[in-house]
Amino acid sequence: MKIVGSVLIGLSLAAVGSSFTAAQEMQGPPKVLEITREYTKPGKGGDMHDKSEAKFVAAMAAAKWPTHYFALASLSGKSRVLYLTGYPSFKAWQDDFMAMMKNKPFSAELDKDSVADGELLDSVDQFVFTYDEETSYRPSSTLAPARLMEISSFHIKPGHDKQWHDLAKLVIDAHKKAGTSAHWATFQIAYGGDNEYVVISDDKSMADIDTGYAEDKQFRDAMGADGMKKLEELVSDCIESSDSELFAINPAQSYPPDEWVKASPDFWKPKPTMAPAAKAAPAAKKPAQ
Repeated sequence: MKIVGSVLIGLSLAAVGSSFTAAQEMQGPPKVLEITREYTKPGKGGDMHDKSEAKFVAAMAAAKWPTHYFALASLSGKSRVLYLTGYPSFKAWQDDFMAMMKNKPFSAELDKDSVADGELLDSVDQFVFTYDEETSYRPSSTLAPARLMEISSFHIKPGHDKQWHDLAKLVIDAHKKAGTSAHWATFQIAYGGDNEYVVISDDKSMADIDTGYAEDKQFRDAMGADGMKKLEELVSDCIESSDSELFAINPAQSYPPDEWVKASPDFWKPKPTMAPAAKAAPAAKKPAQ
């Protein structure tokens, strides 16, 4: 277990609506973010993967485990699921891992579930990021109402980190001036890659994405011709490559904090749909006397 268009559009619309928050029970983005990415085999996703991952969720709930996580199912790109877990520090991550190892019945259950889940997977990889407050913009404190997440990744050219921060400041200042609804949290990779930043935002619905595109003119007007030229130069100077993808939060594979469930119980813990009652068979007619 465990943004759409050009770089300029990705940066200017990277985070519409309320923003990313930690999977832990903490306020604001986590200082340390672990992302596990699972690629399922063809025909092994959907309900089959949901049922497999539900075993991890059940094990966490039975153990009353304090560390929470949530799952993101891809709506673009290759079929995959991301599992995001936040920690306030690297030490907190270590303490969580060590506590799992010491709880033998719990760790044995997770190992057993991992073996079964592995039969559905094509590959798995993991990444660790740290929160970059300087290049983030107005992150909110809860994901309870979120349904979608946009994740944009930017690979920075070696030695061009300063230009990246200059670019982020330019974009943030324009959003402030334009008064857009943009929010986002930025994370810098610590392990699993090199010179990469991810910009993560959340949306209550795809209507928030529509709003972001509608606000692009406000952003460009606030930037002005000189600002847009400077933005293009900075993008060319410091960004080696970029990618933007859209994901839907999958409650069936998530282990959310109790307050998220209480805020949106129908989403996070939906009641099973009752099958319609079978109609009674018509009474047989009595034979004529």
